[in-house]
Amino acid sequence: MKKEVYLTIDGMNELKSELEDLIQVRRPNVITALKEARALGDLSENAEYDAARAEQAEVEGRIKEIEAMLENAVIIENVNTDVVSIGTKVKLSYVEDGEIEEYSIVGVNEADPFDNKISNESPIAQAIMGLKVGSTVSVDSPNGKYDVKIMEISI
Repeated sequence: MKKEVYLTIDGMNELKSELEDLIQVRRPNVITALKEARALGDLSENAEYDAARAEQAEVEGRIKEIEAMLENAVIIENVNTDVVSIGTKVKLSYVEDGEIEEYSIVGVNEADPFDNKISNESPIAQAIMGLKVGSTVSVDSPNGKYDVKIMEISI
């Protein structure tokens, strides 16, 4: 059974763009590098050839990975802001210290904690999924429990 991959429209477009770059730019560059390395002669001790083959494997692997993700994609559209769900932005207040953070809830493949995009499978997202503004919930994380209050839900 293939696993569903949850993607926002932006996430799908980013994957399609990356796939296009891999197919139209990186793959031809690897082919050129392989041809040039072969021209150097003995392949058994040819570091350039080995490096080009390694890059080829990386590029082809990533192409297959992206194609599989797109094939199994569940596109998140028409997001309801009444409750927290994939595709929403959530403003949370940490009860203990009053700190406020805003997160976008995205699928695993789009998660980027440095850009405040958290996976729907993360402890905090799992704790708040399906809840409304004003709800307070306890989050079980690897670093211990803490409480958050949902201040705002938007797109």
